[in-house]
Amino acid sequence: MKTMKNAWSRMALAPLAAALLLAGCATALPPAEPLAGVQPPAAFSTPQEQASWTTAAPAEAQPRGEWWRAFADAELTALVERAAVANTDVQTAAARLTEARALLRSADAQRMPQLGASAGAARQAGANTANGTQPATLLTAGLNLSYEVDLFGRLSNASEAARQDAQAQAALLQSTRLMVQADVAQTYLQLRSLQTERQLVQQSLSAYRDTLRLIESRHRAGDAAELDVVRMQSEVSTTEAETLALERQQATLTHALAVLVGDVATGFVLPAPAGQTALPVIPAGVPATVLARRPDVSAAQARVLAAQARVGVAQAAWFPAISLTGAGGFASPDLGDLFKWSARSWGLGALLSLPIFDGGQRAAQEEGAKARLEAAVAEQRGQVLGALRDVEDQLSTLRLLQGQAEVLGQAVQSAERATHLSDVRYRNGLVSQLELLDARRNELRNRRQALQVRTSQYTATIALIRALGGDWSV
Repeated sequence: MKTMKNAWSRMALAPLAAALLLAGCATALPPAEPLAGVQPPAAFSTPQEQASWTTAAPAEAQPRGEWWRAFADAELTALVERAAVANTDVQTAAARLTEARALLRSADAQRMPQLGASAGAARQAGANTANGTQPATLLTAGLNLSYEVDLFGRLSNASEAARQDAQAQAALLQSTRLMVQADVAQTYLQLRSLQTERQLVQQSLSAYRDTLRLIESRHRAGDAAELDVVRMQSEVSTTEAETLALERQQATLTHALAVLVGDVATGFVLPAPAGQTALPVIPAGVPATVLARRPDVSAAQARVLAAQARVGVAQAAWFPAISLTGAGGFASPDLGDLFKWSARSWGLGALLSLPIFDGGQRAAQEEGAKARLEAAVAEQRGQVLGALRDVEDQLSTLRLLQGQAEVLGQAVQSAERATHLSDVRYRNGLVSQLELLDARRNELRNRRQALQVRTSQYTATIALIRALGGDWSV
C-alpha cells in the first residue's frame, strides 16, 4: 500500500518536474537598448554646433520646463498656461494615463491573495442528503480564499507589461503637452507677425496710393503716360488684395489659437502686443541629451519593454498554473442552526493545471507576441532616427536663417539710408516726389522680408525646442 502511494506521488509530481525542466531551459529575452541599436554621431554636421552625444536614461515623467518664458511675452505665457488646463488633447492624454495606471493596479492585484464572501441556498435530493432521496434544503455561508503561485513569471510579466504601458502613456502625456505648448507658441507668434506685416502692407498701400495720385496729377498735366497710371493702379489693387489675404490668415490663426487654449472661436480676441517678443538663443551642446529628453523616444522604449514582458507571458502559458484555495464557513439545513459551531465547514485545496494539446493556440500566441516585439523595436529605431533628423534639420534651418536675417538687416539699413537721402534731396528740390515714394516702398518691402525671416526664426526655434524635448536648461 505504501508503494502504491509513493507511485501515485511520483506520478502527481511528474508534470511539475517537467514544467520546472522546461522553465530552466527557457531562454531569457535580451534587454531593450535605449537607442535601439542606433549609433549616435560624435558631432553634428552643422559647422558651429560641435556638441557630442551622450547616452542618458529615459526621463518620460521629467518636467519639460517653462521654456516659453524665454520669449519674454506675458500674453504668450498666459495662453500656454490656459492650454495646459483646457486643451482637449491634453485632457484626453491625461485620461488615458489614468486608465493605464488603473490597469497596472489591476495587474498587480492579480498577484495578491483573493478573498471573497459567499452565501447560498440549495434544494436537492439524493443518497447523500439527510432525508435520503427526499428533497432537502442546504444553507451555506463562508469565506473563499485563493492564491495563484507565480512560479513561472506569468503574473509578474503581465504586471511588468502593464507598468511599461503606463510609463509609455506618461511619456505620451508629456509629448502631448509639449506639442500643444509648441503649437500655441507658434500660432501666437505667427499671429503677431501677421499683425505687424499687415501694418507694413498698409503703409506700403498708403505709399502706393500717394504715388498713384501723383502720377494721375502728372498725367492730367501731360507729364506722364497713361501706361504709368495703369501700372500704379495695378500695384494698388495687388497690395489691397494682399491686405485682405493677411486679414483672412489673421482670422484663421485667431480661431486656431482659441481652440488650442480650449476656448470658443467666436468672439475670441487677442489683446494688442505690449512689446517686441524676444528670440531666445539655444546654446551649443544642449542636443547631446535629446534622446533622453524626447518623450516619444521614451514612449517607444517603454513599448519595447512592454512587448518583451508580453513575450514572457506567452511563453509562461506553456507551463502549469498552480492555485491554492481555501474555504471556511457554515453549512446547515436549518437557517437557525447555520452559524452554530457544530455547522462549521472548511476545506483546503491545490490545483495544478497543465496544458497538453490546444491545436497550436499557445504557439501562435507566442509567435504573435514576438512579432509585436520586433515591430516595437523597429518603431523605437525609427523614433531615434527621427529625433536625430529633427535636431539636424532645425539646427541647419536656424543657421541659414541667421545668415539671411543678417543680410536683410543690412538691406533694411541701406533702404532706410536711401529713404533719408531721398527725403533730403526732395526737400532741397533735387529729386521728384516720385523718387522719394519709390525709396519708401523699397524700405517697406525690405522690412516685410526681414519680418518674415524673423517669423521663420521663431518657428524654427520652437521646433528645435520640441526636438530637444523641452527646456534646454533642465
